[in-house]
Amino acid sequence: MHFVEVAIKVPLQRTFDYKVEQLLHSPELKPGMRVRVPFGSQKKVAVVLALKTSTDVPADKIKPIIDVIDDTPVLSEQHLALLKFTARYYCYPLGETIHTALPAALRQGECPDKTSINMVELTDKGAKLPSLKAKTQLSLLKQLAESGKSSVTELKALGFTKKTIDSLLDKELITQFIEHDNQWQQRAPTVGSKPVLNKEQAVACTSINQARGFTSFLLEGVTGSGKTEVYLQCLEEVLKKGQQALVLVPEIGLTPQTVNRFRRRFPDTPIMLWHSALTDNERLQTWRFCEKGSCAIVIGTRSSIFLPFLSLGMIIVDEEHDSSFKQQDTLRYHARDLAAYRAYQHNIPLVLGSATPALETLHKAINNKYQLLSLTERAQTSTDNQFQLMDMKGQPEQAGIAHASLAYMRQHLERGKQVMVFLNRRGFSPTLICHECGWLSECSRCSTSATFHKAIGQMICHHCGEQHQVPHQCPDCGSTQIFPNGKGTEQIEEFLTQTFPDIPISRIDRDSTRRKGSLEKALDDINQGGARILVGTQMLAKGHHFADVSLVLILDVDSGLYSCDFRATEHLAQLVTQVAGRAGRSGEPGQVLLQTHFPEHPLLQDLVNNGYQDFARYALTERVDAQLPPITNMAMVRAEGHNINQVMDFLTDLVPVQNVSGIQLLGPIPAPLERVAGKYRFQLHIQAQERSHLHQYLAQMVDYISTSKLAQKVRWSLDVDPIDMI
Repeated sequence: MHFVEVAIKVPLQRTFDYKVEQLLHSPELKPGMRVRVPFGSQKKVAVVLALKTSTDVPADKIKPIIDVIDDTPVLSEQHLALLKFTARYYCYPLGETIHTALPAALRQGECPDKTSINMVELTDKGAKLPSLKAKTQLSLLKQLAESGKSSVTELKALGFTKKTIDSLLDKELITQFIEHDNQWQQRAPTVGSKPVLNKEQAVACTSINQARGFTSFLLEGVTGSGKTEVYLQCLEEVLKKGQQALVLVPEIGLTPQTVNRFRRRFPDTPIMLWHSALTDNERLQTWRFCEKGSCAIVIGTRSSIFLPFLSLGMIIVDEEHDSSFKQQDTLRYHARDLAAYRAYQHNIPLVLGSATPALETLHKAINNKYQLLSLTERAQTSTDNQFQLMDMKGQPEQAGIAHASLAYMRQHLERGKQVMVFLNRRGFSPTLICHECGWLSECSRCSTSATFHKAIGQMICHHCGEQHQVPHQCPDCGSTQIFPNGKGTEQIEEFLTQTFPDIPISRIDRDSTRRKGSLEKALDDINQGGARILVGTQMLAKGHHFADVSLVLILDVDSGLYSCDFRATEHLAQLVTQVAGRAGRSGEPGQVLLQTHFPEHPLLQDLVNNGYQDFARYALTERVDAQLPPITNMAMVRAEGHNINQVMDFLTDLVPVQNVSGIQLLGPIPAPLERVAGKYRFQLHIQAQERSHLHQYLAQMVDYISTSKLAQKVRWSLDVDPIDMI
């Protein structure tokens, strides 16, 4: 062996060869090990892909590696195969794909051996739960009293700051210690109390537990049907075998409640987290514990699909329909789809759970590629929520809320219940309008309006981030008659505060939860009955359990009915169903009001009368008629630049002179949001009936782009299986 093939983080669809010279005290090279190599005038960290006895590179141009970083591979052959598949499927450079998968510390060439972790537990003094003025400190003591010892990383994920932890250490109410690498498989897991499963849950658990080898399950359960309980009881069987499990959740916001529930069920089982809020060291610790088999369960967001496991026994994707599982820049992978490939690799079960499965997943279940398991009964109540379409035509309203809706809110509040008001639009209003000349507050860099944020007195573009003061006069006519146009969560909160002055209100959106731990604090306040009216965006819709919410009011339903995106109705139906599922979780049916100007719309009628399951199957028939995904396969080339002609020329150059068999092209066409941050945006849509035809065509296209001079003048990206047409 004289040469190695390596992958380097460069935007090129190729690998590189280097020669191996005798290095002092150097370990034997193996695929998956990191080496340091010269690249131009730089020194880069590279990952060995293969050992070679010959190379096509001329001898005078091939350089030697500088040194070997690892004693053993940081990526197994199976892990390398996953990353090679990912790079090939999403037409992305292999070096950059590996770079995306590795923790930052490993990308920078640091030692991977992090086999200890900071833990805290109560002292005898702290176990007595003394009264403290600081509520967060007392809350942390109660958390440790319930869960026992916890890692500092886990406590941070639950919203506790380092300052709070240090304060309790100073008061000697908790103690901190280092826990070293230990093989948890050496002892059987302790299992906390668990409820008796209903018939449907029992059938689902039995089917999953009896699966041998690779089997994909779609657990289609209405909101509140107990999907998490099915996950927990299936994981119990995995842990008994001494295997590990990966649980994917869509957002960090769902992690705390998931951790708490898993911790109560498996009190002495090592559970670790993976999400973007972890430090580099914390991510490296999780990576190493997974690799060594020292943690049993990992709860993580989409990038956790790339974690190494010593003995992976099951993958669960909760809320599999959620768009957060799709990476929307750089390597545009979908964690749900990679989970299917990884389960196939490891020959283990895959469980996809959702009350509103994506049409792609449902299509596979209907065609028997996935096994469909249905949960139709709500765990807490035997009666479904009551839906009502509120016709807004001619209806008096204030701040977008109909007077009739306010009457319903009063009824539920008087009964001591909580009410949720949902509007998927933050800020005070989407735009300002001049009453004299009709001027609108548009963003100067985007083809959209700037949003009015009253609390901070700013106009903010939610696409490019441009921010400026609210104008006192109309820039066009000088009039001072400038008013908010449209509604946002900030305006709803202000109106409801004036309407119900004695009732505490909590607003949850990206603006109100910017500070670390603020979301967890707000959710805790809601669950303890502090806030009686909840106002929020889709951050409130995903998986939260609010026991006292009996009424859900959904505003501006119509915005999702008419869109240029063919997935808009699917997303609307999913969102309405998920939001409605927050009501009626305490034993009595909840009430759901949908405000619309089109109560006769067939989608709304189908959704209200027959539920998401019926709607989704009807929507699939529409996709068949229109020959749209998931019936066909799609990819999209996006291009943007300051010069509109260069963007158009680049995409036009990609359109072949003659039609290609099995391939349909649409474009170049302007993106729905044609201009963002001063750059013009256009798209080229590529469709094919056969997946093989699509990828063969894409491979040729990427090769052509790599030699195109036009590609150097614009910013372009290739999105395979796009879910966002904007």
